[in-house]
Amino acid sequence: MARAKEYVLTETPKVAPTHPGEVLRDDVLPSLEMSVAEAAQALNVSRQTLHRILAGTMAVSPEMAVRLGKFCGNGPELWLRMQAAYDLWHAEKRLRAEVRRISTRKVPAHRRAA
Repeated sequence: MARAKEYVLTETPKVAPTHPGEVLRDDVLPSLEMSVAEAAQALNVSRQTLHRILAGTMAVSPEMAVRLGKFCGNGPELWLRMQAAYDLWHAEKRLRAEVRRISTRKVPAHRRAA
C-alpha cells in the first residue's frame, strides 16, 4: 500500500483553522437533527459546557474529545487535532514578535547521537 505523502508547512497559514465547536455546531448537529440540549444529554455534559464549545469560547479537552469521538463515531484524535491546530495557530499569531527574538540553538556536531 502506498504511503500518503506528508507536507510540512514552513509558515503559519494566513487563515485560522476552524474551531472544533464550529464543526459540531454547523455540520454535525444539523446532520443529526439534534438540538444542543439533546446533544448535551447524549454526551453527558451540561448544556452550558456544550454551548461554550459550540461558540468557540471553550476548548475541546481530551475528555470531551473522547465523548465526541464516541458520539460521532470518528474517535477522539480528530477532535484533539482540530483543537490543537486551532490553539497553535492562535498562539503563533499572538507570540510572533516575541518568538522572532528567540535564537535557535543547535547541538554541536560532536554532541549529536550517531
